[in-house]
Amino acid sequence: MQRIISIRVAVATLACIAVLAPAVATAQVPPADPPEERTTGLPPGIEWKFNFDAAGGSFGFRNSVFNDPKEQVPEDFGSHWFEGFVKPSLSATYTLSSSSQLYGKLSAVGERTYGSAPELVGSDFSSFLPEDAAIGWRSGQSIGSSPDLVDVEIGRAQYKLGHGFLLYDGAAEGGSRGGYWSNVRKAFAFAAIARVKPGAHTIESFYLKKDDLPEHVTGTELWGTNYEFRPGQHTTVGATYMKFWAKPEVSPQRDHLNVYNVRAYTSPFPAARDLSFEFEYAAERNGDALDSNAWTLQGAYELSAVSWKPKFSYRYAYFQGDDPATPRNEAFDPLLLGFSDWGTWWQGEIGGEYFLVNSNLRSGMLRAHVSPTEAIGGGLMFFDFRLDRPAAYAPGVTDAHLAFEIDGYTDWKINKNFTVSFIAAFANPGTAIKQATSQTRNFNYGMIYIAYSY
Repeated sequence: MQRIISIRVAVATLACIAVLAPAVATAQVPPADPPEERTTGLPPGIEWKFNFDAAGGSFGFRNSVFNDPKEQVPEDFGSHWFEGFVKPSLSATYTLSSSSQLYGKLSAVGERTYGSAPELVGSDFSSFLPEDAAIGWRSGQSIGSSPDLVDVEIGRAQYKLGHGFLLYDGAAEGGSRGGYWSNVRKAFAFAAIARVKPGAHTIESFYLKKDDLPEHVTGTELWGTNYEFRPGQHTTVGATYMKFWAKPEVSPQRDHLNVYNVRAYTSPFPAARDLSFEFEYAAERNGDALDSNAWTLQGAYELSAVSWKPKFSYRYAYFQGDDPATPRNEAFDPLLLGFSDWGTWWQGEIGGEYFLVNSNLRSGMLRAHVSPTEAIGGGLMFFDFRLDRPAAYAPGVTDAHLAFEIDGYTDWKINKNFTVSFIAAFANPGTAIKQATSQTRNFNYGMIYIAYSY
């Protein structure tokens, strides 16, 4: 979260009274000069914002299957490891005479992971690289009747589509960069985003190039156009088209891929605002290289008038798998999804982070969340993971049951700067994992993560 740094220095002045001999006239001590105002040294007339984010986490596993489903790059995780990051950033906004604004942001990320590196890299690894480096212009009240009717941004920047089902994370983590779970890097290596917002409508056109790991360069880039309509505070519907390109020798299914997406997030009944629904559908079309579909549907109900505000939700998600009996590839490409909430869209702190991906997957998630205070929230998530096409998972796999997982989580906002998150997770391997890996023991996982934001 961003905060404007305002440092005010107050200096107390003591008035000195000199008492002289009766024969000597009394002289008045001149007042002290006012203290000189301290400045940032940055050009005046510009609104500057400085942010500093940092976090550190400790992770522990027992009996797990390790992989990197995010980048499909093998990882040799240890049973216990630690990772942390720092992210300083500087933002600036300059208001022109027309009320339009120029804005920009610079940031960098330094991160390090201990105890989880592949043998090729070493026992630990780290990186310090630029993150945001973008400049933009928004129209303010200078065009039309809508505020900021036009907004254009270019450079290293972030872009998120909906709740991150397909497009959220523009940079790869883990591997030689470190910070696998923290995943703090989000900016695309290059982004050009144009946005028009007349009233309740939003129309966007964007070009994005992914910031790949140096050891796994996919060459992913895309152009897209997005439309969203928000008729009120409680409903958003959207539709998106995207065209992808990639290195054909690395990601042949993604090179020249067409993606169509529709979505809706709504609380449709004025008399029952605690009841909400989410729906999203994606179609991927690229001839025989890829012809696949995915969709998700969620219903939730929050008892907002009850103490602790319990909220219960159920979500079903389907990501098509490849049928080995056909020459066409039907395995859904998870694209550039990201984390927007627990279980979204890395499904499960064990499964989604370390051995399964949003492809060839049918998942059900039952979640119960409570907020005892404004500072504390937590809950339980139950996942049932099943394969869409068992034969496509690994040689010899005939059963669809992948795993059953339970995650317990707590987020404690200690103060305006510090937040601590706790996770305890358990997963029972299904027959599919036993057939693929001979793993029969239950997975156990624990994590404590401390984040600082200024």
